[in-house]
Amino acid sequence: MVSFINALPGAISQGMIWGIMAIGLYITYRVLEVSDLTVDGSFCTGGCTCVMLMLAGCNVWVAMLGAFVAGMLTGLVTGFFHTKCGIPAILAGILTQLGLWSVNLAILGMKANQGLNVNNYDLLVSLRYLQDVSKGTRPIWSHPIVVVGLVTAGVIAILYWFFGTELGASIRATGANQNMARAQGINTSLNVVLGLVVANGLVALSGALLSQYNSYAEINMGRGAIVIGLASIIIGESIFSNIFRNFALKLLSVSFGAVIYYIVIQFVISVLKIDSNYLKLISALIVAVFLAVPNLKPAHKIHGGKEKSHA
Repeated sequence: MVSFINALPGAISQGMIWGIMAIGLYITYRVLEVSDLTVDGSFCTGGCTCVMLMLAGCNVWVAMLGAFVAGMLTGLVTGFFHTKCGIPAILAGILTQLGLWSVNLAILGMKANQGLNVNNYDLLVSLRYLQDVSKGTRPIWSHPIVVVGLVTAGVIAILYWFFGTELGASIRATGANQNMARAQGINTSLNVVLGLVVANGLVALSGALLSQYNSYAEINMGRGAIVIGLASIIIGESIFSNIFRNFALKLLSVSFGAVIYYIVIQFVISVLKIDSNYLKLISALIVAVFLAVPNLKPAHKIHGGKEKSHA
């Protein structure tokens, strides 16, 4: 239990970083009602782009901007496949994700990984900073939880503003009912592409933060991102849906869901001592449980009602 408590700051930090990715996935999964599997590739694209730009001499803000733009381009490709080529969204995402493997490898200079020496670069977040703050050698505001918390708050604030504009409202209308939106003169194809662009830009931004936190980017860093993102959304909705009804708060619940997910994973590893090789299986089970619980409640109520009427 002591090891679990000591590992909590790191688990929360990683959960918040992945929470930004989950917010991007929420835009496609809930707002647009589109199943986008690009995220496994675009997450890695963001991390690889950020690391390589910093190795080339760019500061951290330029590198993160470059990662965000690179992620937007991946969403644009998926949107093109879906809207212009008529490929189903889920297949379009798979095709983009498949192609991004080679693209990401090329970004890394045809190497499986590239490292950032935390002593030579000014990073926004780092596992080393977490340790330094606990030792008192760095100020509290450089703690990854504080930094990523501010980034998350900024992302949510910008998205809340954007989806309150006419363009943002039209994107939400497209996700709610494409036929009705089209009847109102809304360009639904453009809105789907814009949604995918924004979502994958956020996913890549999350990848950029994680690559800094880990001090490296590697070709497999985005594998399983879709599972973590869906787990975060489902957990957040299952726990906070009755409390958070405002759009901004719904986005915040997704971030909380990612934090809870990583705390559960850390508990499984530290306390239950389960082999980390089973993490993918555990992740799938966590998602399945949180998906099943909301569906069990109505069934229980109906069953109880039948018993009462029979009595």
